Amino acid sequence: MIKLFKVKEKQRELAENSNGKPPVKKQSAGELRLHKDISELNLPKTCSISFPNGKDDLMNFEVTIRPDDGYYLGGTFTFTFQISSIYPHEAPKVKCKTKVYHPNIDLDGNVCLNILREDWKPVLNINTIIYGLYHLFTEPNHEDPLNREAAAVLRDNPKMFESNVRRAMAGGYVGQTFFTRCI
Repeated sequence: MIKLFKVKEKQRELAENSNGKPPVKKQSAGELRLHKDISELNLPKTCSISFPNGKDDLMNFEVTIRPDDGYYLGGTFTFTFQISSIYPHEAPKVKCKTKVYHPNIDLDGNVCLNILREDWKPVLNINTIIYGLYHLFTEPNHEDPLNREAAAVLRDNPKMFESNVRRAMAGGYVGQTFFTRCI
């Protein structure tokens, strides 16, 4: 009984101290952890982060990657991040907004990165994911593909793969698929 009265008293105190202002929204544990992760970001110079919905919506943001090495040199690729309130116990949902010819990213923008699936652990953070995404562009992996066609070309004919990547990034067709310019 006494605990119940203390809770009611605390709520009344908080209401009185707000001076008629709406109470401050309490942040979830996921929001607190995400805020910490973002404040500690150590991005490579080829990556940037933006908040299209403003700084009040930290749970949804975009990361832009401009590889400075490999097949995708000179391209600009944007990824959306959706973070759940139970982050870091659940991996962020990451999608590529830029249509890209890539063995580990399908044409719908789904990303095949092990730390976003079975290898996710709460000790990982946003910085780790961004470096993982960047690594996909410098070292595409034909052994764990989402785009099996691109993976087969990378495995069997790297020169043809490079040509397809250049054509896609310049804005053109690779097979029956049209890619918007991203250079």
